[in-house]
Amino acid sequence: MSDVLIIIQARMTSTRLPAKVMLPLCGKPVLQIMLERLPNWHDQIIVATTNDGTEQPILDLCTQLNIKTYQGDTQDVLSRYYLAAKHYDAQSTTTIVRLTSDCPLIDEVLCTQVINKRTSQNYDMVNLGPHSGYPRGLDCCAFSFKLLENTYLKATSPADREHVTLGMAKFNTITTHTFSAHEDYSHFRLTLDEPDDYKAITAVYDHFLNKVDFSYNDLIKTLKENPHITDINKHVEQKST
Repeated sequence: MSDVLIIIQARMTSTRLPAKVMLPLCGKPVLQIMLERLPNWHDQIIVATTNDGTEQPILDLCTQLNIKTYQGDTQDVLSRYYLAAKHYDAQSTTTIVRLTSDCPLIDEVLCTQVINKRTSQNYDMVNLGPHSGYPRGLDCCAFSFKLLENTYLKATSPADREHVTLGMAKFNTITTHTFSAHEDYSHFRLTLDEPDDYKAITAVYDHFLNKVDFSYNDLIKTLKENPHITDINKHVEQKST
């Protein structure tokens, strides 16, 4: 699908777990494992990193893996997304997909469902996230470049500039679709913010013998049957936006 850009925001300066995207997982950096979970989308992926001088390890990895990159403002992530999309020739109807690099258990099939629903042009924004019953760490949000551009031009508050999608409904009348997990798995925490998250995610991959091609259903089955894994980081609180 040529009219799709998947932008993964990635930085080295995470306050709670510095350089977390480069931590070893299955013998490779966390960011590389995330990219390996999205094999059919590599040509559409842009890793949008920072321009603060800390980003070289991310750039080097992406060069090695032949993944497109863009360097932008560390705090103004909205501008980083907009300028990255512009740099790679996004048009008003281009579907922009927002992913974050702290999700090394991202699921390609679920992301593709989100992308397909958005590219049908029936909705301005399509979501999949913990608010709809999915574990935190599988989040995927797709929207039109036109919506991104309008938000970029109108958002002024620090919160709206730091969080890409936060201001979208404030400045635009939008139609949305949210996928439902049908069961509530939002208590399963699969995102990487703190050391215990890293331990839990490592335990998941240990269970799968460091393979990266397991399915969402396999993942949920594993989490249900191995509560010792989900207990590792169940106390970690999600940082509020």
